[in-house]
Amino acid sequence: MEIHTIGGFNEVGKNMTVVHTGDDAIMFDAGVYLPAVIELQEQEAQQETYSEKKLRNIGALPDDLLLDKLGLRNKVRAILLGHAHLDHIGAVPYMGYRYNAPVVGTPFSINVLKKIMQDDKIRIPNQIKTINPNSSLTVKGKKNYKVEFLNVTHSTIQTSMMALHTPEGVVLYANDFKLDKTPVLGLPPNYDALKRIAKQGVKALIVDSLYSGLEAKTPSEKIARALVEEVLMTVKNEKSAIFVATFSSHIARLKTIIDFGKKLNRNVYVIGRSMNKYISAAKDANMCPFYKDIVIGSYKKQVEAILKKVSKNRENSLVICTGHQGEPGSILDRLARKKLPFEFKPNDNIIFSSKTIPTPGNIANKGNMDKRLKKLGVRLFDNVHVSGHGGKEDLRDLISILNPENIIPAHGSTQQLTPMVELAREMGYRAGKECHLMHDGQSLKL
Repeated sequence: MEIHTIGGFNEVGKNMTVVHTGDDAIMFDAGVYLPAVIELQEQEAQQETYSEKKLRNIGALPDDLLLDKLGLRNKVRAILLGHAHLDHIGAVPYMGYRYNAPVVGTPFSINVLKKIMQDDKIRIPNQIKTINPNSSLTVKGKKNYKVEFLNVTHSTIQTSMMALHTPEGVVLYANDFKLDKTPVLGLPPNYDALKRIAKQGVKALIVDSLYSGLEAKTPSEKIARALVEEVLMTVKNEKSAIFVATFSSHIARLKTIIDFGKKLNRNVYVIGRSMNKYISAAKDANMCPFYKDIVIGSYKKQVEAILKKVSKNRENSLVICTGHQGEPGSILDRLARKKLPFEFKPNDNIIFSSKTIPTPGNIANKGNMDKRLKKLGVRLFDNVHVSGHGGKEDLRDLISILNPENIIPAHGSTQQLTPMVELAREMGYRAGKECHLMHDGQSLKL
């Protein structure tokens, strides 16, 4: 068996791993490197549909040309997607056509993928299949392989760890996850299946190690729910507007904000194109219990009409919008620059139910936007959030359950992945022998 670490092993994003066994290869994830895409969007005022060539040139796509060099391109039998985040599915519209292989994911992930392709007017020849959480499918190649999509918790719904059953043992692709027994929406992690797979024998665990250096267990989403409640329900805000910015794909967090907006007897408005995309994908997957409780605006006229209404009725409105990273062109960025028909007043509340993703571009954008907002006298509540990635103690628990033969840290730079090697060493794995610190474009023979 060979494992090819194509992307996501030098950086956060661009995730892609290929497992080659016998005459067959299985691809896990095909994501973009978001900082490069955002930089491109900032340079080009008019957002266009980008070409594969342009995205390759700026390093936004995983370098899957390695598979051509290795003679594996025509052996890829399936492209399996773990969840709906762009750093895991965003490259499919640009690269999927290169493989005579179906694209498979949970209903929410596939709905998001289809909406992205629809928006960008892209078609791919691949068959696109949905699979329910905690189900399995057969991938047909020279041999047939069973793949299980095991439900796990993360900061978006219907996330899966994917278990590829091979004659050599199971390869478990666990990228991204946290171990949350009390999710706000969706199912808890499938511990029973993990224990069963451990008995069958896990040949290799490819594991989200982004926060392996954090000496902690990542708190449950119910803690984030309590934080949101604390800010929304106890802050003095009778005559003030409330704006909340969060991740568009975090459907459980949106549910929490909307629940408390209703408790405050406020009309809840959700504005921004990406918000609309993810909410409608959740609705199509029957995972959007709050759809009837909100008014959505995504196009320019809808957004402006909603903001005019909120301006006249600020004390009875709660607005959820894009811009939690200070992204140029997002709703909150345009409000801060006074480019939309709503003006913040002193003591209006802006809540960031998110964490600033630590890339230089994000830190600068968010910092500049915060400065503009503070000049307007608003109250800022930052980091009302818990992460979707497991800390060191979650990782220890997962390894204890699975007892894998080999561990491959994934989803980060070398600096972020190295603590996972240290943890593995504590648990009896030898660096370079059973725990393998890989880089983009490398191959590991087991």
